[in-house]
Parts: sequence; C-alpha cells; structure tokens
Amino acid sequence: MKTVFITGANRGIGLGLVKHYLAQGWQVHATYRDAAQAEQLLSLATEKNLTCHQLDVTDYSAISQLATQLPAIDLLINNAGYYGPKGYGFGHTDVDQWRKVFEINTIAPLKLVEALYPNLSQGKLKHIACLSSKVGSMTENTSGGGYIYRSSKAALNSVVKSLSNDLSEQGFVCVALHPGWVQTEMGGPNALISVEQSVEGLSSVISTLKQQDSGKFLNYDGQALPW
Repeated sequence: MKTVFITGANRGIGLGLVKHYLAQGWQVHATYRDAAQAEQLLSLATEKNLTCHQLDVTDYSAISQLATQLPAIDLLINNAGYYGPKGYGFGHTDVDQWRKVFEINTIAPLKLVEALYPNLSQGKLKHIACLSSKVGSMTENTSGGGYIYRSSKAALNSVVKSLSNDLSEQGFVCVALHPGWVQTEMGGPNALISVEQSVEGLSSVISTLKQQDSGKFLNYDGQALPW
C-alpha cells in the first residue's frame, strides 16, 4: 500500500486530494491547523486508511517530532498555502503579511521536505509535489500587482528547482504544480474549474511522473508552464 502525506487538507483542493487517494486505496496522512475548520476532514477519520494530524506547517519543531512517528512516505503533497491580503495596490504592501505568506508558501514546504526526508527516502516513489501557481511565473505576469502572493510562489518554484538538483540523483522526483483557477475559498466563485476537476488533473499528472520530469513546473493538465 502506498502512502501519501498531504498538508492543508481540511478544505478545498487538500480535502479533495484526501478523498481521491483514499478512494485509490492509499494510506493517507493529512494535516489541518484548526479543528473548528476541519469538520469535513475529521468526519472521514473513521476511514481505516486515514490518519489526521493537527499541525501548523510553520511549527518546525512539531514537524520534526511528527516525522519520527510516521512510516515511509511515497508521496508528499505540499498543499497548504495562504494568499494574504487582497485588493491592495502599489504603495500599500503590508510587510508583516508578506512575511507570513512567505513563511507558509515558501519556507514551510522546504522545511517539510527536510523533516520528512528520511520517510521519503524509505518510500518507493520518492515523489514531492508542491502546489504552486501560474501567478508565480515571470513569463505569465503581464498584469502586475499581487506582489505578495506572486513572489511567494515564484520563490517556491525556485525551491522546487533546487530540490530537484539536490535530490534527483537519489531517485526523487520534485515538481511544482499549478492546480488551475479553482472554485475554492481562495479561488472564489468565478473560478473556472471545480475542486474535483483540479484533483483529477493533479493526481493524473502525479501518477505519470518520471525521473526526467523532476524540476518541472506543470499545469494540472500536464502542460509545461514557463518560469
């Protein structure tokens, strides 16, 4: 039985991924930060293949402690993310919020890989998927703005590229994935695709990853995206 570790699994894409991998017969370890906002996830905890962990992904000592209690992990999905303030323009950037977004979107994913490295090394797949965004692409940025979120995802893409360079020789496959514009709390009601469509695409891309894909930035439909 393959094992997946999914962060930010209490809602949206994370919760959708949990449901998908459970249906596929995987052993799923899922994290949530606030029990009051994780009712749907916790209601699935009766599933014998699901283990839920209350975890703040920026609590690095807690992550390291949790890693010692986990089995071998085949797939790590760094899904937890934070958009930060919306609607601000040039000249009104909130520095404290910028730090918070960077902490969650960029630093935490790398620290998770570092903490779970022994578990991933014991896994058969050694796959690491970090949910990024097209707005982190330099090429795709034709409208400006969004300084905080854009920069955090661009930095995450750089982290993935470095991980690929450092870990590929050990059999790891590390990719950055764009989930699409999804109808979630972050994406809003005007988004183009449903959680189910995003999850179907993401899981399909992950299932077909090969060694030569390590270090790539991929859309949920498998298309390569420009940095």
